[in-house]
Amino acid sequence: MGRFLNAAAIGCVVLSVSGTAWAGKDLDTVKARGQLVCGTMEGTAGFARADSQGKWVGLDVDVCRAVAATIFGDSEKVKYVPLSAQQRFTALQSGEVDMLSNNTTATLTRDTVLGLDFGAVTYYDGQGFLVNKKLGVKSAKELEGATVCVAPGTTTELNLADYFRANKMTFKPVVIEKVDEVRAAFFSGRCDVYTNDSSSLYATRAANPPPPLTPEDFVVLPEIISKEPLAPAFRHGDNQFGDIVRWSQYAMVDAEENGITSKNVDEMLKTENPSIKRLLGVTPGMGKALGVDEKWAYNIIKQVGNYGESFERNVGMGSPLKIVRGLNALWKNGGLQYAEPIR
Repeated sequence: MGRFLNAAAIGCVVLSVSGTAWAGKDLDTVKARGQLVCGTMEGTAGFARADSQGKWVGLDVDVCRAVAATIFGDSEKVKYVPLSAQQRFTALQSGEVDMLSNNTTATLTRDTVLGLDFGAVTYYDGQGFLVNKKLGVKSAKELEGATVCVAPGTTTELNLADYFRANKMTFKPVVIEKVDEVRAAFFSGRCDVYTNDSSSLYATRAANPPPPLTPEDFVVLPEIISKEPLAPAFRHGDNQFGDIVRWSQYAMVDAEENGITSKNVDEMLKTENPSIKRLLGVTPGMGKALGVDEKWAYNIIKQVGNYGESFERNVGMGSPLKIVRGLNALWKNGGLQYAEPIR
């Protein structure tokens, strides 16, 4: 008996020493400003774009909102800065933005050479190809000699070259930086193929064909040629800010795992489930560990929703994109979304 009591006592000592998070310069700057500055895409349906009222909406936008809810208790305390693929890393490194949530693939060199850290994966993606149905192409293996629209300074550009080389095919790249311009080039027929992350291709097909073209005129080919784990990015050097970004996403996934939604979260405050009580701050400790209010996860769920709610309204079956969950389903449903334990 004494052996177990001693072990418990040691655990309490460790928790008391490590239970308080210390703010770093990035978090201090965000708090002093009273607003999170989040770098987003220039406009991609379902992920990050301004709606008809000028309000930013999308799966990536919800990540920014979740972080703001954790820091301020208010998911609306965010300034959105649209950035091109080439601008985004410089903007983050220079301090123009506090974090990126703009379909950025986590890679080794971005983590090391660029001095960035990545949060939890918000969308498991892979690069694909969008073509006009009138071409009669059924597979990427039929794209010999095709003209391909692609954005510069991206993993997409490198994957494209690797894929064609590996399959002993030739292609002609049409490299255009601004996303609206590369889409316009594709829809005007300047290139045969548009390549990007599949999520972006579905968004482009759903929202961007100029009349009289319709989404039904285009098809995303079946091949996925890369792994693209998309995650929010932030600078090396402020561990607490990084923890907040990472655990804000995990809270949304954990909420879905536990059946907690924006609609029932208040009722869930009455639960006797110890895991849910820790998550929602009924049992204190998790907020202190992050250095934020104990209601941090409650605020995320109430104001933003759980991961499934965000996915469905922005890119899933409740949206114009109608993307199936696939790899982004919860682990217990055959997907890869998995929250590390909040305890």
